[in-house]
Amino acid sequence: MTVVEARVEIEAPPGDVWRVVSDPRNLPLWDPHVVSVRDVPEGGVSEGTEYRTDARFFGFTVSVTARVLQVRPPEYAKVRLSGVIEGIVETWVEPLQGSRSRLRHSVQYRFRGGAMGRVAARAVRMLGARAMLRRGTLSQKRQIESG
Repeated sequence: MTVVEARVEIEAPPGDVWRVVSDPRNLPLWDPHVVSVRDVPEGGVSEGTEYRTDARFFGFTVSVTARVLQVRPPEYAKVRLSGVIEGIVETWVEPLQGSRSRLRHSVQYRFRGGAMGRVAARAVRMLGARAMLRRGTLSQKRQIESG
């Protein structure tokens, strides 16, 4: 499995950071390849919640199922991905001095075989997984700090 990580300091308390990063409906705001997020409960995610994400690469749409394995608001979540991409996404929100927080993500992933898996893998290689995660994390920071 490949592992990529990103971290950023945010001018907001952990609860404000958590409200944004724990809502998968925000994914299209952080990654332009994500075209839809479906089946997220209105009350938010909890352990056992499953939702689906569709992403578009090179004109092909791929679907991934996400299942929340662990969640400890406002500090930690662990989500399993399955479908074209398999992996684990972990998110930590750590308090810093004042009303600041550190947001940290770790993504372990691999692509499954088949045409769609090859398309997604090629797109991620071209765009750079670390760069994609970093851009997404910075998008989260902007969203949180803008209120």
